[in-house]
Amino acid sequence: MQSSPLFRLWFTACLALAPVIASAATPPGNVSVRYRDPQHFTEAKRSFGVHLIKADDYLQPLQAYIAQRASRVLAPGQRLDIEVTDVDRAGEYEPWRGPRFDDVRVVKDIYPPRIDLDFTLYGADGKVLRQGHRELRDLSFLSHSSGADQDSLRYEKSLVDRWLRKGAGSL
Repeated sequence: MQSSPLFRLWFTACLALAPVIASAATPPGNVSVRYRDPQHFTEAKRSFGVHLIKADDYLQPLQAYIAQRASRVLAPGQRLDIEVTDVDRAGEYEPWRGPRFDDVRVVKDIYPPRIDLDFTLYGADGKVLRQGHRELRDLSFLSHSSGADQDSLRYEKSLVDRWLRKGAGSL
């Protein structure tokens, strides 16, 4: 059986991307991200009944994203420990809209994303370089987004990116 040129191209692309995909799935060794009492997060408190959200559906991808992005801003030998203390995703369920909207998360500027975290940045010698508490907020989060981006965590990831954008020295 002869394979089509399109199939061969697809197969070759998959082989070429395999190492990239594998490295993205491997958490970096210089960043630790953990959650403190995720069952008490604002997002978890709003998750019940028809609005029940599996925490792993958003916490695991967010944890991996924070670790990957944070590892990019660190100098060689530096280590960053992050403990997320609260997550409130953008949007909210509006039950007064009726049963047809039970599983629709309405995203408006009055429901901004929030992430609270504590962090400690260590130098190559193991000494603490910087530590603190951050309350990541973006009240104009809708003006920074693209309608083409369909990632369910795009607003929360944007908060992380904005925090890390200035580099490790400005955490």
